[in-house]
Amino acid sequence: MEHYFLIKHLHITAAALSITLFVVRAWWSVKESPWLNVRWVKILPHLIDTALLGLGVTLVVLLSIWPWQLPWLGAKLLALLAYIGIGTIAIKRGATPTVRGVAAVIAVTIFIYMVGAAMRHSPLSWLA
Repeated sequence: MEHYFLIKHLHITAAALSITLFVVRAWWSVKESPWLNVRWVKILPHLIDTALLGLGVTLVVLLSIWPWQLPWLGAKLLALLAYIGIGTIAIKRGATPTVRGVAAVIAVTIFIYMVGAAMRHSPLSWLA
């Protein structure tokens, strides 16, 4: 438990890096920029998101909490699955720039919901 605050802040930092890089990549996707094909742009998001997930799992284990015990955590994990799915449409699976742009806005909205659920400890997120 002595490393809780360090792990929590690393998790928050990874989340901030993740959404920042997502927004940049989504913008490039909508603009059909060649930057999306640069090697580091393809690798770095996976490294950051793996760290983010690993740190989240570490927090869950440290605190001995599980998604089925806390509704906000379960909702956050379900939102994460939706964010990943819609995020893939925003970055590469969307057929047109408009579809990718709309998917990006939806994905960012889901991310904001997840932040609110985590901060408010409520599945109602910012409405709690």
